[in-house]
Amino acid sequence: MAAVVRKVLRALLSVWFVVTVIFVVMRLSGDPALEIFGPEELPEEVMASFRATWGIDKPIWEQYLTYVGNVLQGDFGRSFVEYRSASEIVMERLPKTLALMAASLAITLLIGIPAGIAAALFHNGRLDRVLTVGGMVFYATPNFVLGIALILVFSVWLGVLPVASSEAWESILLPAFTFGASGAAVFLRFVRAAMLDALRQPYVLAARARGLPWRRVVLGHVLPNAALPILTIAGLTVGAMVAGSIVVETMFAWPGIGRLTTTAVGFRDLAVIQVIVFLVMAAMVITNLVVDVLYVVVDPRIRIAKAPL
Repeated sequence: MAAVVRKVLRALLSVWFVVTVIFVVMRLSGDPALEIFGPEELPEEVMASFRATWGIDKPIWEQYLTYVGNVLQGDFGRSFVEYRSASEIVMERLPKTLALMAASLAITLLIGIPAGIAAALFHNGRLDRVLTVGGMVFYATPNFVLGIALILVFSVWLGVLPVASSEAWESILLPAFTFGASGAAVFLRFVRAAMLDALRQPYVLAARARGLPWRRVVLGHVLPNAALPILTIAGLTVGAMVAGSIVVETMFAWPGIGRLTTTAVGFRDLAVIQVIVFLVMAAMVITNLVVDVLYVVVDPRIRIAKAPL
């Protein structure tokens, strides 16, 4: 129990630290009033009134204390651009991002895990070489390059899938595959390595010596012992998807949080940016906590090691 409390406290500290850094950096990087109104010469009274209305005329430490106090009450501020709650703006975009992440993660798992298992079971064979080289190609290809290639093939040349739309269900296929392909390549490599390590363990030889079928050995002994590295990379993949959504959503005009981030940064919409950073950090922290819990569920040896003597 104490270990769980320590992990939660560290997670909260991490969120607070990152949000604080973003708060300070965004306010030291320039005057938001100049970004919103542009380079036009406006009366100083107008600029001063805008800064006073939004509280950005105060010292940064006073702005920070006000911000923290409001956040503790669930108020993340209002958007400079849309003049409404920043949380409301972000939450409107969240379902689209979650749908894209779910589809991308499904592609990652459905391709990466079976391919990694197959590559390990046919180690040094033709299938292993084909899958490994294919995984390296997809891993080395940037998202924007793969996205452009998919748009050219399936939208421009074949005309079978839409681009820059989120209405039809087919519109999620191209951004989801663009997002999930590199993740599948990472899973392939890690699953293959974890499986090969498990296959070399003495318990596999002992199971085979007892006459167990190969399928039962793989499903009952090899896969469970290869699960911890897979869980680790799964947690990292979710975090990478949250951070990498900006490129994919902007490329495919997907109306999610990633595209909103690009717009908010361009207009220096401080409140919206801070909500997005908070959400991203919370997602990564929760993912890591879930992975830590699953470690104990998947591997009983961790429970035994942590149990008091």
